[in-house]
Amino acid sequence: MSTDLLEESGTDSVTVGVYRTSSTVAGGRRFSFSALVVVGDRRGKVGLGYAKSNQVPTSVEKATREGRRKMRGFPLQGRTIPHTVEGRFGASKVRLVPASPGTGVIAGAAVRAVLEMFGVQDCLTKCYGSSNPKNLVKATFEALSALRTRETVEALRGITLGTTAVEDAIQRGMAAMPQQKTGERAQAPVNTVGDDRRGGRGGRGGPRGGGRRREEFGGAPSAAPETAAPAAPDAPAK
Repeated sequence: MSTDLLEESGTDSVTVGVYRTSSTVAGGRRFSFSALVVVGDRRGKVGLGYAKSNQVPTSVEKATREGRRKMRGFPLQGRTIPHTVEGRFGASKVRLVPASPGTGVIAGAAVRAVLEMFGVQDCLTKCYGSSNPKNLVKATFEALSALRTRETVEALRGITLGTTAVEDAIQRGMAAMPQQKTGERAQAPVNTVGDDRRGGRGGRGGPRGGGRRREEFGGAPSAAPETAAPAAPDAPAK
């Protein structure tokens, strides 16, 4: 693979895999090599090349030229993709999920090659089904083909997109919540019934001897304590 051609064109390439096949002839075995190469400029354009030759360097060079010819542009939002997409090819399915800055590209070798050449720096991925690199690379390209920017969707639908229903519900819920001052702690309600009934200690650290009076809490005054009747005088002796 010639690096001069890559530097002049402003593109980079990654060889995903090299596959060898052989055919038995009268004089012995004849080998053939095929290369799968992903080419991109890391700024929103990426292409796939697959070529065959009798030698490995020749097959890689041919695949690189084919990938450069087939480069396409896809939507890119900063360091990640605009939205979640899924792509399927054969028995493989790839799911791409946007990620916050600093996450990195969480993907396998085949999917990572496409995303890095495309220019994605933060993305979460998940592969289902077959793990064949050829199918995974093509499924990733199918997923990238389904990407749409906000401006494209607004132009196709003829509307202006706003926040989602989930975001609106979260905002309404946050606005309805009472704002608590900084440093203020919620006061628990005081139980005024148990202290009056027990007549002993009004809980830990409470007053002793009869608990709290009902008059303090706006209730009816408690009944006066009953006093013993005076004893009758002794009858005179006969």
